Amino acid sequence: MTTEDLNRPVRKAVFPVAGLGTRFLPATKAIPKELLPIVDRPLIQYAVDEAREAGIEELIFVTGRGKTALVEHFDTAFELEATMAERGKALEALQETRIKPGNLVTVRQQVPMGLGHAIWCARAIVGDEPFAIFLPDELMIGQSKEAGGCMKQMIDAYHEVGGNLISVLEVPRKDVSRYGVIAPGAVLDGFGGALTEVTGLVEKPKVEDAPSNLIISGRYILQPQVMRTLETQEAGAGGEIQLTDAMARMIGQQPFHAVTFAGRRFDCGSKLGFVEATLALALEREDMGADVRAMALRLLGG
Repeated sequence: MTTEDLNRPVRKAVFPVAGLGTRFLPATKAIPKELLPIVDRPLIQYAVDEAREAGIEELIFVTGRGKTALVEHFDTAFELEATMAERGKALEALQETRIKPGNLVTVRQQVPMGLGHAIWCARAIVGDEPFAIFLPDELMIGQSKEAGGCMKQMIDAYHEVGGNLISVLEVPRKDVSRYGVIAPGAVLDGFGGALTEVTGLVEKPKVEDAPSNLIISGRYILQPQVMRTLETQEAGAGGEIQLTDAMARMIGQQPFHAVTFAGRRFDCGSKLGFVEATLALALEREDMGADVRAMALRLLGG
């Protein structure tokens, strides 16, 4: 594969959204966890907006049973919009939920066999193009409008080095066994220490075996060859087909780099992280930040 092949534009993104959301039961019994709102926007909306900010055109949802509401969220709601218009209510709040016809496609993951398997289910739609991956549970908020969101930062790096990229964050070493961890190589000049060569990947290592405390944080840009690797990937940690294991097999065959995200990550797959994200983003909003701060102080008896 030529250098030119490894620098093709990233136009497609895969969103694995087939999970059962068991940690949020009973709230997720009938509602997909990706539709749980952070203030007034569902998690999936944050991820889709991040993708569109990065210039990604085609959105691929890997769904499961009971997930049709995810697609409906991005559909036109004729009755709702007509009723709001008749009552003189503004429709701006719905503008970001509209996706150009044909730009959202879905594929079903019939059996929950891990993240790697979910990505592999999208192979026919991805085809022979590089693609991005978004884990909506990971809410990534850029530190500034100039730097942009996590995927925009990764696309900017991709334009420089091509190949495969993953987003990473530094965590306390005691926490590494919960994540995929990179073995870091050389730090590239000119990126302020934010772009690092990846020499290895380990899924949920023991603390004493972890090659670093840099964890994979829910955003990827991968070349299509990963689909062929996943085709023969055996089950790994948790008895599931792990994307991290498939990527590790590709290191040495194609360029791999890690982008240290300039911003904040909220683990909205956990209840504590979900509450933290809601509070943090509410405090920053001009329309409610001061009131939320005053309310929090009252609750804390301050």
